[in-house]
Amino acid sequence: MSIRKVSILKSIDWLTILFYIIMVIAGWFTICGASYEYDSMSLFDVAGRPGSQLLWIGLSVGLVFIIMMLDKDIFDVFAYFIYFIIVLLLIATIFLAPDIKGSGSWLVLGPVRLQPAEFAKFATALAVARFMSQYGFKLNTPKNFVSTLLLIFIPMICILLQKETGSALVYLAFFLVLYREGMSGKVLLIGCCAVLFFVTNMKFLDVIVGITPLGELIVTLMILVITTILTVGASRNKGILYWIVSIIAFAFLAGYIVSLLVPVNFYWIALALTLSLCCYLLYLAFRTWIMKYALIAIFALGSIAFLFSIEYVFDNILEPHHQVRIKVSLGLEDDPTGAGYNVNQSKIAIGSGGLTGKGFLNGTQTKLKYVPEQETDFIFCTIGEEHGFVGSTLVVLLFSAFIIRLIQLAERQETAFARIYGYSVASIFLFHLVINIGMVIGLTPVIGIPLPFFSYGGSSLLGFTILLFIFLRLDSSRRGN
Repeated sequence: MSIRKVSILKSIDWLTILFYIIMVIAGWFTICGASYEYDSMSLFDVAGRPGSQLLWIGLSVGLVFIIMMLDKDIFDVFAYFIYFIIVLLLIATIFLAPDIKGSGSWLVLGPVRLQPAEFAKFATALAVARFMSQYGFKLNTPKNFVSTLLLIFIPMICILLQKETGSALVYLAFFLVLYREGMSGKVLLIGCCAVLFFVTNMKFLDVIVGITPLGELIVTLMILVITTILTVGASRNKGILYWIVSIIAFAFLAGYIVSLLVPVNFYWIALALTLSLCCYLLYLAFRTWIMKYALIAIFALGSIAFLFSIEYVFDNILEPHHQVRIKVSLGLEDDPTGAGYNVNQSKIAIGSGGLTGKGFLNGTQTKLKYVPEQETDFIFCTIGEEHGFVGSTLVVLLFSAFIIRLIQLAERQETAFARIYGYSVASIFLFHLVINIGMVIGLTPVIGIPLPFFSYGGSSLLGFTILLFIFLRLDSSRRGN
């Protein structure tokens, strides 16, 4: 055996590989439990899903050996080239892929179907790591920040055009990487506020109290409160807080008194207060030349504009099935035989598993195939039914330990390229874990993304394997090994 091979074997992180092996094996047995009886054939017959997954596992193992034998500099040198090829493949997929269950994201090559979106994750991670690891790179300069966003959004937009919303949303995970590398927390604040405003307004969209639309009132009050807090933080003057709170209290008290005589739309009061505060902030900005005040005012005005656009975006831009899924998730509609069917049946399957489950291949919901896509996106419900709360908890703990280990590996990297790529890997796995399990138990809308290493699918398994082992190859080359 060559010195290089011995070095790699000694320096590779075997704990992460152990996690990988356990999850792949557990995933294969879970696929068996979800699909064995419907194939009516041997578990090792390649015509069935368990047998087919075994082939993909074998191919993944072969890829692992190839990746580990490659020179670590290849990934850095050819990062942009790999990204360019994958983006071209994504663009070609838009025009060449057949429609499969409403999605045009699969390239059919004879008996094999490949989903380029699964491979775009590691390609984007490589390109982002390559770009951000340049000498003297500073993320907070406008040019660098916009360029980094373009690298992330180009494949994301291509995947959206394939009508594969779930896979496209995975690219939001890169914002965690950007935050680690110096992105202002204000960007994350804006993102979190946008989600909060959207969900709150949609939740109370049709609720009217008197003549006041409750959803718009609550969101406007949220904007007002956040703007007030940011204003006090920027000025560091508690007296401003006293005056703002006093004015808000007086305005709503006056509105309440008037409402005893005539109907009052309290939403307009909240909106007028917010706009008045924005005018005051702009006045302070011009008087003191402190741009923080202007930025806070822009945030508030942008939030109001976003509030006005929510209903239009929901009704005119989102696809009808996305609208229904969001409404079902927020409890606005009860559609047990339509959009809510998958989630309801998934909950029943998980709940029927009890503490320890019904045992391998003994799940009734699984055997009768009540849950559509139970071998792919909804594979976690099979785990819950067959292995119960104990088995489900062990899977979550396994993934948590795996992701924590990836973060530890990322932190110990000696190069910016390896560190950024490592955080990209950890963020992508974290996003998949949270959204997939949240989707299966009804906490997040059904957007259709797989559970890594557990869901059936060759493209998914190959994509996650390449994503992970490129990082392990980079980690194995540290000088400290």
